[in-house]
Amino acid sequence: MTQNSFRPSRRTVLAGVGAAALGAGTIGLPQFAMAQDLKGGTLRVGLPFDMTNYDPMQFSTVNFFMIKNLYDSLIEYDENGEAMPSLATEWTVADDNKSVTVKLRDDVKFHSGNAFDADSVVATLEKATDPERGKNVFSTMSIVKDWSAGDAHTITINFNEPVPTKQILDLLQFLLPIDKAGIDTVETVPAGTGPFMLDNRKVGQSITLKRNPDYWRADQPILDGIDFTVFSEDAATASALESGSIDLIYGGSSRTAVRLRDAGYQVLQGPGKLVQVFRINSTRGPFQNKKFRQAFNHLMNRPAILKIGYAGLGEGTALPWAPASPAFDPSYDANYAYDVDKAKALLAESGLSPEEMTDWKLLVYGSEQGVVAISQIVQSSLEEAGLKIELDVREGAEFIDALLSGDFAATFGGVGNVQKFPSRVATNSIYRTVDNPVFGNPHPHPAYVEAIKQVDTSFGADVQPAYDNLNAVLVDEAFAIPTNSYETGLIVADPKLGGFTLDIDNLLVGRTIGFK
Repeated sequence: MTQNSFRPSRRTVLAGVGAAALGAGTIGLPQFAMAQDLKGGTLRVGLPFDMTNYDPMQFSTVNFFMIKNLYDSLIEYDENGEAMPSLATEWTVADDNKSVTVKLRDDVKFHSGNAFDADSVVATLEKATDPERGKNVFSTMSIVKDWSAGDAHTITINFNEPVPTKQILDLLQFLLPIDKAGIDTVETVPAGTGPFMLDNRKVGQSITLKRNPDYWRADQPILDGIDFTVFSEDAATASALESGSIDLIYGGSSRTAVRLRDAGYQVLQGPGKLVQVFRINSTRGPFQNKKFRQAFNHLMNRPAILKIGYAGLGEGTALPWAPASPAFDPSYDANYAYDVDKAKALLAESGLSPEEMTDWKLLVYGSEQGVVAISQIVQSSLEEAGLKIELDVREGAEFIDALLSGDFAATFGGVGNVQKFPSRVATNSIYRTVDNPVFGNPHPHPAYVEAIKQVDTSFGADVQPAYDNLNAVLVDEAFAIPTNSYETGLIVADPKLGGFTLDIDNLLVGRTIGFK
């Protein structure tokens, strides 16, 4: 397999479709087999979780194994963050940065047999701008004014005001077109153009995908199908790999990955880090008090959380950015380090009584051992600061529903898109600026909303001050306390597999995988 080199001009990108990138960002991996050396067959994948639904706008980590196998995006990023064509062959950003014109492939069909065209992109954009149906994509669409289809394979998206080019590319990368005919039922019936099609699903047990015989990328997918099996716990998934009953684990824990790496299995770390965030519902109980919230900046024992929860794979951080983000600022890590005395001082400044400060429970995802461990670390840190609180442990869908609806006082949850344009963090529920499912309307942190707006509208010399202001506001408002980056979508694979593509979001890309 080879990778084409794309050399975009300042304003226009023109290219054919290149092959997927291989090989970077791995732990202990042998040289990858090239595509021509790989064989088909059925890939057996173990998952420590089940998905929520087939809507690609439901960009939750539990759906990451499915999204890029059933859908394609308009453009893709390689593992270095360079834009590459996908369903879009060409895109031109206007000189004033107030619009982008996109040329679409004319040889693509949805799984239904319907043609992919501008009408399907329009339908997808309409869904994305709906606060109920747009889900994780909705906040990204806040920059969009309107759009128009020039012809069946051309669409222009207009923005409310000038938008940074990187932010425009992020929007195109985040849009995964949905078949217009299936858009109303996409939660239960997938409606994409992807390399695989749904064959069968047993909720909570398994999902079977079959090869898309009319897929538009030449010689892909290599596999005949993918069988996903949902396991009850991480240890059971690891045992299945070691016994040979599955070929690959996706989304397992860092601790298990390190152990299996040492036993000779392939372990892939992609560029799409998540940041673990202590999410605070600032509309409830003592968390309405800013000083009380700010104390949690110093109650996160980040080194212990990283070591115990994630086997040391990742970095401690006080801000929600991966190192690749332009807003990354490591100085905050020292200024907001674990310090019980500073936390106690802020708790005293809050003016709350001991009873008020402990009148809440920490919601815990019991299905993930690492989250249980880090929740226990925080529980211990709070007790050292004089706060004794209980853990509210919930499993599977019960936890996910509470997380996404804001039915909690505080909880841990990962956030993504932290390696891209800074305002993309607002695609995550706790950081949304409009129709936030935790906070509702109006948003209780207008300084944060304004800071995101400033980032979205800054150019030239104003850019860095906008990033600096956003970071200062995040730690001041303290409604979300980052603790560490960590690996999501970790792939642990049998050595007989090759051809892995490292996705910028760490989604599982099955189309290039094959057996050696």
